[in-house]
Amino acid sequence: MATNSNKEIIYLPLEDVESEHCALIVEKGLAQVKGIETHKVELNNGRAAITVANNGVVGEAVKAIKELGYGVSTVKHTFPVLGMTCASCASSAESIVTFEEGVINASVNFATGNLTVEYLPNMTDASKLQKAVQSIGYDLLIESETTQQETLEAIHAQKFKKLKSKTIWAIILSLPVVTIGMFFMDIPYANPIMWLFSTPVVLWLGKDFFINAWKQAKHRSANMDTLVALSTGIAYLFSIFNMLFEDFWHQRGLHAHVYFEAAAVIVAFILLGKLLEEKAKGNTSTAIKKLMGLQPKTVIIIQPDGTEKQIAIEDVNAGDVILVKPGEKIAVDGMVTSGSSYVDESMLSGEPVPVLKKENEKVFAGTINQKGSFRFEAVKVGKETMLAQIIKMVQDAQGSKAPVQKLVDKIAGIFVPVVMGIAILTFVLWLILGGDNGWVQGLLAAVTVLVIACPCALGLATPTAIMVGVGKGAEKGILIKDAESLELAKKVTAIVLDKTGTITEGRPQVTGIQWLHNDDTAKTILLSIEKQSEHPLAEAMVKHLEGVSTLSLSQFDSITGKGAKANYENETYFVGNKKLLAENNITITEQLQKQADEWGSESKTVIWFSDSKQALSVIAISDKIKETSVEAIKEIQEMGIDLYMLTGDNEATAKAIAQQTGIGHYKAEVMPQHKADFIKELQKQGKVVAMVGDGINDSTALATADVSIAMGKGSDIAMDVAKMTIISSDLTKIPQAIRLSKQTVATIKQNLFWAFIYNLIGIPIAAGILYPVNGFLLNPMIAGAAMALSSVSVVTNSLRLKWKK
Repeated sequence: MATNSNKEIIYLPLEDVESEHCALIVEKGLAQVKGIETHKVELNNGRAAITVANNGVVGEAVKAIKELGYGVSTVKHTFPVLGMTCASCASSAESIVTFEEGVINASVNFATGNLTVEYLPNMTDASKLQKAVQSIGYDLLIESETTQQETLEAIHAQKFKKLKSKTIWAIILSLPVVTIGMFFMDIPYANPIMWLFSTPVVLWLGKDFFINAWKQAKHRSANMDTLVALSTGIAYLFSIFNMLFEDFWHQRGLHAHVYFEAAAVIVAFILLGKLLEEKAKGNTSTAIKKLMGLQPKTVIIIQPDGTEKQIAIEDVNAGDVILVKPGEKIAVDGMVTSGSSYVDESMLSGEPVPVLKKENEKVFAGTINQKGSFRFEAVKVGKETMLAQIIKMVQDAQGSKAPVQKLVDKIAGIFVPVVMGIAILTFVLWLILGGDNGWVQGLLAAVTVLVIACPCALGLATPTAIMVGVGKGAEKGILIKDAESLELAKKVTAIVLDKTGTITEGRPQVTGIQWLHNDDTAKTILLSIEKQSEHPLAEAMVKHLEGVSTLSLSQFDSITGKGAKANYENETYFVGNKKLLAENNITITEQLQKQADEWGSESKTVIWFSDSKQALSVIAISDKIKETSVEAIKEIQEMGIDLYMLTGDNEATAKAIAQQTGIGHYKAEVMPQHKADFIKELQKQGKVVAMVGDGINDSTALATADVSIAMGKGSDIAMDVAKMTIISSDLTKIPQAIRLSKQTVATIKQNLFWAFIYNLIGIPIAAGILYPVNGFLLNPMIAGAAMALSSVSVVTNSLRLKWKK
């Protein structure tokens, strides 16, 4: 970075820009971005040099380059923010990071306490971001992700313990102040006793409010701490003045009231509210903790000399051979090299039945070994394992902001200054209209307004509901990548389903077999031929005949496009299509032909097995419809959602699947791009479209859809593109996801309603609007309790989601 005529020259490291033609396209794109003064792509250096007036333009430049199909080398990271106390704190931290040089975009979520930031590594780094956040009174945890969670839990545990101690002491010291203030005001030395007990509460236990408020003031900002510091500080100082200079009021015919109990109890109630809030917020992240608990801390690796060595999971490298003993959790993703065992994969599939793992079969981190013992080679470690991806997905989703939250953030950002303005206006109006007691009552009313108008409930309304919703989804095997898709799923009016791997199992299976004579020898010969065949359908036959013994064949020959043949005891046997049998003059009985015709009408693949004279059996192979697909499709249709099936398969197969599952609209022989075009057509009709797929060929359609859902047993690319992933690939999870979306959005609306209505009713009452009507003035102490209760009620309402079906 350099400066030129008070402008900044920023260098964007480019990816995939390898020719003059590409450079020209990028330069044209940058020319369209408002705020860029000059721009030039330096091919030799692999970067674009842009001159900008302010850092905010950098994000627009990066976005423009990415929209053209080229990349910019950026780093995206999530850091825990420490020391935040309200939604306005999150807004302040977000603003300071956003305006740091090199930051493309930043988002702080108050509920998760995380900063998600994307930045240019050649311009800034984690330590610079940490210094920026520290300058306004917060902190950033920038240590490695492997130890970050443990450190964070330790910090939160320590914070909770400290907060609990403060709260207990605040309540103990406030009780005598409240008792004297409400019932024994006339006892000797009442005021000095209340001052003695309230001073440690306000100045010691509540000192963080004043420290944080001062840090905010230095940056011309304000948050909840500002409101608390102003209200308790004013009430405390006003009370000291009244205690020491009683005559000042007596000479004016007024009684010198003290409000030590209000100042002390406000601090006590706010600390209690924070304590309950911290406890409740801890409960919302149980899904993450459960997922993290699936990974062991240490593993046993087999060293080159054959000896065993126990190491920390962070030290495992790809290629290491790991020993798994009975009952142990598998640490990383890998491939079995020796031994076999049944593994509980319910964490991934949702199926309770353990899966047999033999040599050359994949195993995944977080799954649990049963009785056997085996060794496997680590393939994916650390952040690359499926479990790590699941954890990251849930964390990102819990930290993402729903569209409604963006509006709430704007309100929270201006809320504190507006409240301070209302408090000043309240005081002025009381001075003008309040008569003899106007000064005192105006001051009290202003303090009450400052106390009751805490923006915490508003800031917690959306993110707590999103956190619980995403966590509940993860527990049910529905991984939700971002808050937007969770909010949008309830609006879905059309669902487009891929066929293979989505409605069907995605692998050929024997669905029927008829024998001319139920002869065990014939079964043995068929299995022996299929075991030697490399044809994709042979695997289905081998699996179907599992348990049947094999025998030694001679003169095995694979016949391309037709099947295979082999000899046994001077007899030739054939496995293949009807053409192979016809070429060898093999007869077919009417019984077998009738069965073959029936299966053919159902679009199943028909395989024949014969000796040199006649057909011995006919076999039907097809991609079996999942047991739950029909039930799921019926449930989705009952919800009033239109269903469409798109497949690259032939018309006859597509028609058969549509008829068997009850899908009214389908399209066959559809190319990947045509799937995306079909979705666009539905969107033009005003429909909110969800796409459900599992393959690389579905990725374009998934990216085009409003809500994209991938099957967990499908390709990595489909899961990367999709905003939701059904781990078990069970379609019945889709109506569950839609219901979860409806419940979450309903909870957000309830939370926002209560947060807004609370302030809408509370602030005017605190200002004294009822005083001319019935002489009612709200006590600042009661206002503090109401404020604490509002935050707790919002978090508690979000936690209700956990127990909904």
